[in-house]
Amino acid sequence: MIAEKIKAQLRTGVLEYCVMQILRRGEIYASDIIDELLEEDLIKVEGIIYPLLMRLKQENLVQYEWNEAQNGLPKKHYQLTESGQNTIKALDETWIEINKSAKRIKKKTEEQLKSPDEFKEEN
Repeated sequence: MIAEKIKAQLRTGVLEYCVMQILRRGEIYASDIIDELLEEDLIKVEGIIYPLLMRLKQENLVQYEWNEAQNGLPKKHYQLTESGQNTIKALDETWIEINKSAKRIKKKTEEQLKSPDEFKEEN
């Protein structure tokens, strides 16, 4: 049960990061964001993305414009604001640091679990 809670927390942070990465490419419809996240198995249902986009908009990280879609109905076209561009660049640096640290810790743990006696002698 606790593992599910931790996995959900990890997914939430990674999801926000990935949405901002997708938006970093330029203007995009929410449906295209959803399609990519579903394809990458980062979401199971699309409803989670709209509240996230609204929160990012309220934080001035994302803006949108209404554009006419192929079927003639208006659709929101999302993009990062300047603040959003700066934020994703800062998040990239943090992502790299966290990823490297987590990999080093995991590697040390795996090495220790393979041969606990050898690891203790080395340290």
